Amino acid sequence: MLTFYYHPLSPFARRVWIALLEKGLAFEPVVVNLNGDQFQPEFLALNPFHHVPVLVDGSLRILESLAILDYLEAQYPTPALSPQSPAAIAKMRMVQMVATNELMSQLPPWVMNSGQPQVTEELQRILIFLSEQLGDAPFFGGDEISLADITVGTVLPLLHRLGLDFTDYPAIAAWHNLIIARPVWQQTNPDEASFSIWKRWVSLKIKRRQQQIARAS
Repeated sequence: MLTFYYHPLSPFARRVWIALLEKGLAFEPVVVNLNGDQFQPEFLALNPFHHVPVLVDGSLRILESLAILDYLEAQYPTPALSPQSPAAIAKMRMVQMVATNELMSQLPPWVMNSGQPQVTEELQRILIFLSEQLGDAPFFGGDEISLADITVGTVLPLLHRLGLDFTDYPAIAAWHNLIIARPVWQQTNPDEASFSIWKRWVSLKIKRRQQQIARAS
């Protein structure tokens, strides 16, 4: 039995949660309260870096969401969430890395700004890039959902809820409507009360980080 340590409001953990559900895998969910449980000795024994998600499969323990997604795809290949050709696999991973390294960093100003922040040139570049990767296809992998869609699909819908308009990016708008309509996205989507909690939690983390930087300078 797989054991999945997560918090439902973590975009990183939600990637794995969605993949588990899309694959129809049985697992034991263990919610880690991020107000302090992640620093308890029991959890630090699982992840010394004190963050979610963590997946345990028998004697195997896996940290980091992308590594967990790779493991699930290799160990439980049906239904497939990855393409077969080397070029398509590279494209999938490229989109995943852009979502992780570039798109995720766009969340803080949208969380912190009480109104709608400006769409920066950097965010425009990301949206244009993702639009190009979609092309005329419904999903990043073509006609079928892939790990690329799961990775992007735990970030872009958050930005949309925070006020990002997809009108100028019709390919992304069409993709977004397909993704959020899927039963698994509906099942894992935070309600408004939970979404407000997540925004407060992220804002607090950002402010603490800003204070640490100010003290160090």
